[in-house]
Amino acid sequence: MRIHTLDLCFQGIPGLIASYLIESGGEYALIESGPGSTLEALRAAIRALSVDESAIKKVFVTHIHLDHAGAAGWFAQQGATVYCHPLAVRHLIDPSRLMDSARMVYGDLMDKLWGDMLPAPAERVVALQDNECVPLGEIEVIAWDTPGHARHHHAFVIGDVCFTGDVAGMRLEHSRYLSVTAAPPQFDPVAYAKSLDRLMAANFKTLYLTHFGEVSDVDWHLRTYRQRVAEVYERVAADFQAGVGVEENRRNYAAAEHTIAMQAGVDEALWRKGEDANVTSMCADGVRLYCEKGR
Repeated sequence: MRIHTLDLCFQGIPGLIASYLIESGGEYALIESGPGSTLEALRAAIRALSVDESAIKKVFVTHIHLDHAGAAGWFAQQGATVYCHPLAVRHLIDPSRLMDSARMVYGDLMDKLWGDMLPAPAERVVALQDNECVPLGEIEVIAWDTPGHARHHHAFVIGDVCFTGDVAGMRLEHSRYLSVTAAPPQFDPVAYAKSLDRLMAANFKTLYLTHFGEVSDVDWHLRTYRQRVAEVYERVAADFQAGVGVEENRRNYAAAEHTIAMQAGVDEALWRKGEDANVTSMCADGVRLYCEKGR
C-alpha cells in the first residue's frame, strides 16, 4: 500500500485541507474529496502522480461537511462509488439542503470558499455500517463510527493506520497546539470522548488528519486532544451558565485558544492560518449549541 498526501491548497494556503490517495494492488481510492472549490487542485495533484482520475473507483468521505465531501459528487458522476456514514447518504445524493444552510452562514463568500457540491447518483453512494470493510487491492478499508464532531462521522482504518477526518482535531505544521473541531450543529463532548477512547485503544502507528497530514506521536496526540475537547466544553459551559452572550462567548473562546496556542509555541502567522481552517467563533457556537440543548 502507498499513501499519498494531496495538499488541496485551500484558498491558496498550503497545509490546511488534505485528501489522501491510496494505492494498493493496482487499485486507487481517495479518502476525503475536499471542497468543490479545490476540485481542480485535487485533480492536478492526482495527475501529478501519473494517475488518471478515471482510475479512482472508490471515494471514502469521513463526513459531509463541505471541506471534507464537497467534491465527492463530481467523482460519483464520473463513475466512482462514494462510501459514507448511513446518516450522510441523503446529503450526498441531494446536497441542496446542506448547501442552502452553508449559504446562510457564509453568504457572499460561499462560492469562493466552498464552490459547488454536485449531487451524487444514488446508485453510486454506499452506506457503511460500523466495522464494515471495503476491499481495495491487497488491503481492506474499515469504517469506524466515530461521532463527537458530527453524528454522521466515520474514521477509516487500514491496518495500523487511521484516517481521522475531524474526530482527532486540527494540528497544523506538526505544532503542539491541537485545535478542537467543534463547528455546529452536532458537537457532543461525551460521544467525542468515547470515539477518542476507541482510537487510543487501537494503538495506531500513524494518524492521517484532514487538517493536516501525518501524525506519528499518536498516543500523545489522542490523549492531549481528549483533554482539549473536555477543556473547551467546560469553558463554554461555564460561560453559558454565567449568562455570557453569544458575542462575548466567541471573544472569550478566541482569546483562550490564542493563549493556549501561543503557550504551545505557535506564532501569529500559524495562528491566523489555523483560523482559516477552523474558525474559533464557529467552534464557540458549536459548543454553545450543545449547552443550549441541555444535553
